[in-house]
Amino acid sequence: MKNTRATSVRITLAILLATLLAGCGFHLAGSRPLPEPLKTTYIDVIAPYRVSEPPLEVSLRTLIQRRGGLVKSSPEGARSIIKLSNLKESRLVLSIGVDGKVLEFQLVTSVTYQVNVGDKVLMPPDTLSLSRSYSFNAQQVLAKDAEEARLRQFIQNELAELLLLRMEAVLGRSVAETSTTAIPTVEPAGSLDAVVRP
Repeated sequence: MKNTRATSVRITLAILLATLLAGCGFHLAGSRPLPEPLKTTYIDVIAPYRVSEPPLEVSLRTLIQRRGGLVKSSPEGARSIIKLSNLKESRLVLSIGVDGKVLEFQLVTSVTYQVNVGDKVLMPPDTLSLSRSYSFNAQQVLAKDAEEARLRQFIQNELAELLLLRMEAVLGRSVAETSTTAIPTVEPAGSLDAVVRP
């Protein structure tokens, strides 16, 4: 009987909490409405020699679509254009053992982004970067190569989430402040460097 009562109390509290959060305007990331420019957009990845879509592009498209946005396959009909360029990946030596062998690497991924609406620049070019470190064992090269590949994809997925958050913050604010006849240019917020640790 006590367990039943405790369960009922927890359920009631959960419902009350959800009601309070909704009343305060709180929304889960997946349910918040996108800023108007992102509701119909086109992602333009500037990478002349690429043979496939980078995980960053795939993740960003998926995130926008999950929020109810439409990602066009061409610029025609798009409300905005998200330009991604200078996507770079590097590996740095983070630590070395007493025997001179590498113990830890750091993977760094950066991308330059810009958002346009027609000929108007809503978000000037800015750079976003993320890094993650991992231990290295020369006796497990194949396993570590696979781990590095997974980490690189993870970093690009995280970059997509951070990029969408930044665009939401800037575009949501600028659209709220603008009139229906003019769209102001938003100054760059500066480069954001974030370090992701295991």
